[in-house]
Amino acid sequence: MTFVLIVVGVAGLAVGSFLNVVIHRVPRGESLLRPASHCPQCTAPVRPWHNVPVLGWLLLRGRCADCATPIGIRYPLVELGTAALFVAVAMRCTGPAGRGGASDAAGPSWLQMPAWLYLAAIAVALALIDLDMLRLPNAIVLPSYVVAPLLFLPAVLVERDWAAALRGVLAMAALWTFYFLLSIVYPGGMGFGDVKLAGVLGLYLGWLGWSSVAVGTLAAFVLGGAAGLVLLAAGRAGRKTALPFGPSMLAGALLALFAAAPITDWYTNLLVPA
Repeated sequence: MTFVLIVVGVAGLAVGSFLNVVIHRVPRGESLLRPASHCPQCTAPVRPWHNVPVLGWLLLRGRCADCATPIGIRYPLVELGTAALFVAVAMRCTGPAGRGGASDAAGPSWLQMPAWLYLAAIAVALALIDLDMLRLPNAIVLPSYVVAPLLFLPAVLVERDWAAALRGVLAMAALWTFYFLLSIVYPGGMGFGDVKLAGVLGLYLGWLGWSSVAVGTLAAFVLGGAAGLVLLAAGRAGRKTALPFGPSMLAGALLALFAAAPITDWYTNLLVPA
């Protein structure tokens, strides 16, 4: 188990390093492969040893080796954050609660771990791109409608949990429709990028169970509303300020992955005291 977590954590650092490239280049329509990593200020290529996640930034002391332009601390934080999220997902999928199948209480199985690691990776990229540019790029969201089912396929074939697969498809359609209607009723507060992302998240949440769908969806609006209130109170936003909703949707889905069952139990006990 420890070895698996170490491998996943190291993979998370590497993926986080790549996500830094994705976050910078995808919204600008640039290639992820060419040119190679370089300083955006002086265009000098980054040396291979400076590309090592986190350590490279520390060795450079947060500055370009050629022109001394500051390199934002967000770069190593993305790498560390992705690694931490990968380890958390691996623990959820391989721990005692994750060995029983795809229900809310049991959590995802280890066979589903690649699919959930993929969600963790695109969640980091999409959240930061949406925060930066108020966009959820099609280049990341739309391929997920194909990639996610393919990553779930081995679990379906081995565990024969066709009910989870059907539930995922139904939840995908339900959340897409729900967000689409919201975008029509409230076009200023809901973009079509949110609608497309909702379908992907519905697929994942539905795979876990209907209570996960409810928790993940409700949490998105609670977290989004709380963030808006904080920004209003801090004077960082006004009533007409456009705020990204994608990060709240992604955070709500991940919250459901880790805590849908206890949240559901807590809410049920409030309604029907023991």
